[in-house]
Amino acid sequence: MQKGKLHLIPNMIADDAILQSFPPHNLEILKTIHYFLAEDIRTARRFLSVLDLGINIRELTFEKMDKHTKVQALEPFLAHLSQGNDIGVLSESGCPGIADPGNVAVQWAHQEGVKVVPYVGPSSIFLALMASGLNGQNFCFQGYLPVKDVERTPRLKEIETHSAKNHQTQIFIETPYRNASLWKALLQNLAPKTRLCLAYDVMGKEEYIRTLTVADWKKQALELDKMPALFLFQA
Repeated sequence: MQKGKLHLIPNMIADDAILQSFPPHNLEILKTIHYFLAEDIRTARRFLSVLDLGINIRELTFEKMDKHTKVQALEPFLAHLSQGNDIGVLSESGCPGIADPGNVAVQWAHQEGVKVVPYVGPSSIFLALMASGLNGQNFCFQGYLPVKDVERTPRLKEIETHSAKNHQTQIFIETPYRNASLWKALLQNLAPKTRLCLAYDVMGKEEYIRTLTVADWKKQALELDKMPALFLFQA
């Protein structure tokens, strides 16, 4: 029996950006898949409902896969692939496997000889880098910085030194309610000439993407709401 395929389906990163986020091919593929791995099943169901695919969402089968999930726990569900059924991996936001736990299922698929199929879709990380004007030839996604100043400050200094030495863009995300705290730390600890980009609510109604030196940012009156944001800099 021919094995099924593991489809990596991006999710929207802004609620009002559906039409510009997904090519028609993605929508047609989604109509054919009946098994899904998702970080949050409730959000996955809502996403598929919003797409209005003309399918009965209640007939679909979902399995939770988050950052705590071990591949052993997924193996009974992934067995559907061996039975010829396709499985879709839905990110909570953006692209599966990029700042997302989807790589757990993908690793298993490669080990078992299952075909992995990635699809075009939005990634706030790459969209922010594109719009930042910072080096897109050499960049590093750092994920989350330490929360406590005593750990975050030396880490920022270390990363900034590496950025200057290697001409490398550094990219960060933060939990929205900590945006203001991280922004303050960046302005306090980075060198005045370091170029810093704020990418706020990417693809959303309040989208704001701007790059200035740290010295120039300090002249701006800026208040960050609790919205998804990315922070990029190049020393």
